[in-house]
Amino acid sequence: MPPAKTRKPPKDDSHAPIPSATVSRMVTYLRILTKLEGEGVNRTSSEVLAEQARVSAFQVRKDLAYFGRFGVRGMGYTVLTLRRELEYILGMTENNPWNVGLVGLGRLGQAIADFPGIVGGYFHLVALFDHDERKVGQTFGDLRVSAMDELPVVAERTQMNIGIICVPAEAAQGVADQLVGPAVKVKGILNFAPTTLHVPDNVIVEPVDFLAGMKRLAFYILNPNLKDTKEEKK
Repeated sequence: MPPAKTRKPPKDDSHAPIPSATVSRMVTYLRILTKLEGEGVNRTSSEVLAEQARVSAFQVRKDLAYFGRFGVRGMGYTVLTLRRELEYILGMTENNPWNVGLVGLGRLGQAIADFPGIVGGYFHLVALFDHDERKVGQTFGDLRVSAMDELPVVAERTQMNIGIICVPAEAAQGVADQLVGPAVKVKGILNFAPTTLHVPDNVIVEPVDFLAGMKRLAFYILNPNLKDTKEEKK
């Protein structure tokens, strides 16, 4: 497998922070554009993207403006071109996929390993790990579950650059330490364990906490007027 290429910065090459909400919406815009392209739509507008993303057209234009100028005033956007631009910005290119290793083959880990979207396309699931000797040696899809002490060798062979943690909270920090250590050096972690991880500044952690999400949902159901929607109202 050839070495992973270095992703380029946004087109404006600025170092201004990009709001995390903007990045999340860019992912949504990419999904919408992919759907429109599949439906044979050639051109679209900020209004169409806004309607499907449930934001304002102003917000769409503001989000895109962080990365450059797209489209032509009065004519909108070419769907194919904008989709490719967003893929480039987000680092989502099929000829340069992200290599993902998953740690923890419990029920959640197995479900993620079986998820079609992580088999091909932008992300390649290249390695599975578990500390349970009963799981080591089993296969899920085309991948064999490796023991944790095999992590450095497997990570180097598969050129892992993203790790997924699906272990209990008490074990998550130890797994993270191994993933970001000098023998492995992953640059990003998707963390399903309900705990905060401490990692070097150059490592990105994206937490996925279902229970926290449901607590926020319950709060906003009871307090709908407290939800911050000012971005969508501009």
